[in-house]
Amino acid sequence: MTRQDPGPATPLARPARLRPGSRVAVVAPSGPVPADRLEEGLAVLRDWGLEPVVGPHVRCTHPELDYLAGTDADRAADLQAAWCDPSVEAVLCARGGFGAHRMVDLVDWAAIRAAGPKAFVGYSDITVLHEAFALRAGFATLHGPMVATEAFLKDAPTREHLRATLFEPESARTLGLASAGALVPGRAGGILYGGCVSLLAADTGTPGGRSHARGNLLVIEDTGEEPYRLDGILTRLLRSGALAGVAGVACGSWQECGPYEKIRAVLADRLGPLGIPVVEELGFGHGTTALTIPLGLPAVLDAPADGGRCTLTVEVPALL
Repeated sequence: MTRQDPGPATPLARPARLRPGSRVAVVAPSGPVPADRLEEGLAVLRDWGLEPVVGPHVRCTHPELDYLAGTDADRAADLQAAWCDPSVEAVLCARGGFGAHRMVDLVDWAAIRAAGPKAFVGYSDITVLHEAFALRAGFATLHGPMVATEAFLKDAPTREHLRATLFEPESARTLGLASAGALVPGRAGGILYGGCVSLLAADTGTPGGRSHARGNLLVIEDTGEEPYRLDGILTRLLRSGALAGVAGVACGSWQECGPYEKIRAVLADRLGPLGIPVVEELGFGHGTTALTIPLGLPAVLDAPADGGRCTLTVEVPALL
């Protein structure tokens, strides 16, 4: 089941906020999860007053392909079962890696849609699922730190921003670290979408993939992509028409992608000619501090020409 997106972007359905005692499921749609990091992350969730439940295959590794957390069918089943369990109020990913593209079409998206929106958190490879929740189910999601990742476990601002977004979303509507700057000045509004830019490019042309970006604000980041590869990724998105109509772009971290001045030159070369505001180093993605970005909701991107603070402001709380 695919959902076409012929018109301009519209806000997606928001989930309910969490509260002490909320039951949350932890799943692993992509790579295998280090056991020690998983246990440490679960302890944080319990400290928040949540009741975490771990998917049946989160601690598994594919019998032949050791870069996957179990088989494609098992990973898809874990996600679907967690989402369709009425006692579960949120679904949190344990980590990224690789594998979401392999299992996304095995999920029954009609069943997901019927179960209604829930808070869904992840980034990196999980970008594939953010796009699926948006385009196939019509649900807003959270591009944020995962339970068994270093940023969540080691960086207090990262952890606190996710906690605030989940429990007190009205307090986490204006985003942007001090590092944020205007690569291309301007101001624009639209519906947020995006994530790991190489995954967005890989999704182009697939069943249910995004065909344009009319009415959207794009957020992008990545890790381990050299400047020439980032150039190719952005060029593919441009040539395919997937960025047609995009209103603005907010860039996050480019961890292990080479010297930043070279990455910056690629971003300016590929995105500058679009004539839309572009903010760099907003503070999300694979970096040390990773803010939680609500996807599927209306926001305003401010990139002042006078060197003032660059921000991304979500117009409504991420959760109801």
